[in-house]
Amino acid sequence: MDVQLPEFFTNFLDASLEKVYALEPVFEPTVVLVPDFLKEIVKYLADLIGFDVPTLSFTVAIYLCYVLGGLMNFIPAGKPRHIANILFGVFLMQFTVGVQWMHQLVNAVVTYVMFLVLPRKTAAFAVPAFVMTYCVLGHLHRQYINYLGWDLDFTSSQMVITQKLWMMAYNLYDGDLIAKGKESRAAKKCAPFALKDLPDFIEYLGYVFSFTTVLSGPAYEFSIYKQACDGSHLYDANGKPQGEIPSNVWPTLRPFLLGLFSMAAFVVVGGAFPILDTEDPQKNTPYVTSPEFLEKSIFYRYAYMWIGLWAVRQKYIMAWTNSEASNNIWYAGFEGFDDNGKAKGWDNANNMGIWEFETAPNVQTMSKEWNKKTSLWLTRYVYIRTNGSLVAVYGMSAFWHGFYPGYYLFFLSVPLLTFCERLGKKKISPYFSKEKWTPYGILCIISTSVATEYMVAAFVLLALDRTFDYWKSMYFFGHIGCIVFYAVLSVMPTPKPKGKKA
Repeated sequence: MDVQLPEFFTNFLDASLEKVYALEPVFEPTVVLVPDFLKEIVKYLADLIGFDVPTLSFTVAIYLCYVLGGLMNFIPAGKPRHIANILFGVFLMQFTVGVQWMHQLVNAVVTYVMFLVLPRKTAAFAVPAFVMTYCVLGHLHRQYINYLGWDLDFTSSQMVITQKLWMMAYNLYDGDLIAKGKESRAAKKCAPFALKDLPDFIEYLGYVFSFTTVLSGPAYEFSIYKQACDGSHLYDANGKPQGEIPSNVWPTLRPFLLGLFSMAAFVVVGGAFPILDTEDPQKNTPYVTSPEFLEKSIFYRYAYMWIGLWAVRQKYIMAWTNSEASNNIWYAGFEGFDDNGKAKGWDNANNMGIWEFETAPNVQTMSKEWNKKTSLWLTRYVYIRTNGSLVAVYGMSAFWHGFYPGYYLFFLSVPLLTFCERLGKKKISPYFSKEKWTPYGILCIISTSVATEYMVAAFVLLALDRTFDYWKSMYFFGHIGCIVFYAVLSVMPTPKPKGKKA
């Protein structure tokens, strides 16, 4: 279903976009870090293997991060590492999106000026508002010029920089409150990430363009990045190791291998179980709602969609695991040591608990294990800053993703599962063991997977009519099932706590 905008509005938008596009030749000379021969090699390889240039460029960039990460181990700690992050990050941006790297620079410069001139409390509102507005405009632009299509542009990196600068705004505000002895409950919870002073411009740009996170995240706080650059999570002020520094081989190799598996699974399984039309996914009816597919039984169709969605998420896992590995190779992913000199772990850049996600017994666990750093951003800098408002969390998450109807249909549907889980935990769970791998626990895992995969289809189909047609073909079993489940449990008695007499 195509949405037709009023002609006067489209004329205004087209004229505005033409003025913006006219600036491209002005900024084209800034793309200086990518030699022409490298562009030609990528184009030749893309033609040879049948890939489009942007997709291959992004894939090559992800694996280049391993080389750059290895070089970081030989760069002296401190300012040289910040400069290296700037150069490496800008190179990757120019290599993948060309002149559009300027969007990140504009964000960085404007936001730094805001940090310099605005009071910390004001900046904690103004900076998130600015970067999110920029992100929203990027999404709307792509949706306007290429509805339901896919282009590699600056918006993916913009989503990352939005999180980074949003977090920094609150980290500076928290640091100001703590210094004045006026810390709030939220500031106390986020105290480990609080910043007393604004980083200098080189450190700041290094964080913004940090090469291991600039393309696909994950976004973590500045304090974590700074420790990786100055080595303070490994050595004390005297240069002595704070503990036995662990090897980075397995923490790098493990996500690297997972990334290879995910890439292969996406290509092979995704090719065997396409969700959209393979000839023209943008304009043609999705395969999963085509007349040919609808002739199959509902059980076959659901199983097919479950496998197809599993394959789709492999492309995200591939990007995240490789980012994790390239962080770990120069110890940016290492969490440091505890007071006893024991290594804490390698969770700084881990963005996906794959097994935990696939076997999640409830939506809460599932959401925490998927895109973990985004979940932490929403928790630390939206949820606890709005007194626990789920509306703010879901709304901000939807805005951050974009404006396709499928996102909002999904985020409006998920609360149904949450309500059912809370009621089930109150009225059914007390009768059963809390252990995960019990018959009841396994039933929770299966029911969570079945219901969530049904609803998350909206995230892939995107359009209102496509999503509605798919849910209709499934007889809306996910929504109806939740409503019936909730209605039945609402009239059931609540078990009395053990040890209490009637």
